Amino acid sequence: MTARQWMILGLVALCAPLGDTCLSRGMTQVPVVTLAHPASLIAAVFTPWIAVGIALLIGFFASYLTALSWADLTFVLPATAFGNVIVALLAKFWLHDEISLERWAGIVLITVGVGFVAHGPSLTERPAAGSPNSGQAPSVLEEERVR
Repeated sequence: MTARQWMILGLVALCAPLGDTCLSRGMTQVPVVTLAHPASLIAAVFTPWIAVGIALLIGFFASYLTALSWADLTFVLPATAFGNVIVALLAKFWLHDEISLERWAGIVLITVGVGFVAHGPSLTERPAAGSPNSGQAPSVLEEERVR
């Protein structure tokens, strides 16, 4: 993998938990938002922490799409799962949330499970076009070589 691809995966892993944490921080500063009062929802979007959270989540989505353009979902998705650890650490030390031992154990189990899934190539090997296993007809040049 190139340095650029590692950077994209890093953005995938960091932008979502940072965005979610900013949204949580921002929602503590606004009154209760309900669908019955859409104006309160629109007002919440313009709260600084929520706006930063939305921008970070847009950054996550853009980097996620970029990563999916060159790697399989089974390679990219584990990068998002590591965000559970980052969210827990941000919630504990920045938002001062209480996190139970059971939740920490769940986060560790998820992270270990993701570690097992993450091994392997970033892109599934596919047969070349025209090879016997590809299901496509051989090209004219390949037919000439066979003759």
